[in-house]
Amino acid sequence: MQITQSFSLKDRIVEFVWQHVLLITSMFLMTLGVALCVRSNLGSGVISAIPMSFSLAGKEGIAPGWTIGGYTNIMNVILVTAQIIILRRRFEMVQLFQLAVGFIFGAMLDINMWLTSVFSYDTVFNQIVAQFIGATVLGVAVAAEIRCGSVTMPGEGIQVAISRVTGRPFPMVKIMVDTTLVILAVISGYCFFGSWPWTVVGPGTLFAMFYVGYVVRLVNPHMGWFDRLLAFRPGFRRYIYGLARFIYPRK
Repeated sequence: MQITQSFSLKDRIVEFVWQHVLLITSMFLMTLGVALCVRSNLGSGVISAIPMSFSLAGKEGIAPGWTIGGYTNIMNVILVTAQIIILRRRFEMVQLFQLAVGFIFGAMLDINMWLTSVFSYDTVFNQIVAQFIGATVLGVAVAAEIRCGSVTMPGEGIQVAISRVTGRPFPMVKIMVDTTLVILAVISGYCFFGSWPWTVVGPGTLFAMFYVGYVVRLVNPHMGWFDRLLAFRPGFRRYIYGLARFIYPRK
């Protein structure tokens, strides 16, 4: 019986590590999609609108000169703090892991902003292609990220928190939160530049708001391959088992 429990613990460790390897991979693709939407200059995605506005202001010396990933990290901290205030005692401490996931997301966003800088976005055609590919990749990556079953991203976590407290349906809360973020991005644009920030909140933003959700619904029925991949135990399991044996030695 003791051997069975030990094996189950090791198996859970392997499952946890592999689950988060796939989560990080999904997040990398998510940030690639976000970066392409930002690069299109037709309007960023909802979650990156405010960080992009502040980042552009930083380049003009109006705000601290942090990257879009850096401002994303700050926004994630604010969103998790808001969840704690809203949920109070109902906030689960494990959800603090959102901060770690959020910081990884911000770092990957900066990496993908650098990687996508090598492409040309000087024509309307290239901008439309970048926006379309970015939103498509983002939709597929979101579908994969949801299937990983780990903690939510801070942007999704605040929506879940509001839905739990108000009792309103999640889709309605999502629209409300997304709309609020877009309005705040527009307000920040007027504060920084005195005009509507079309490269931050433009037609591409509206397109991404609806198209990403459409892609998620479209690919969800065809994600069986990812479920099988998630259930797979990779070849490095013997190393993880060795680590588990070191941390939890048999008595």
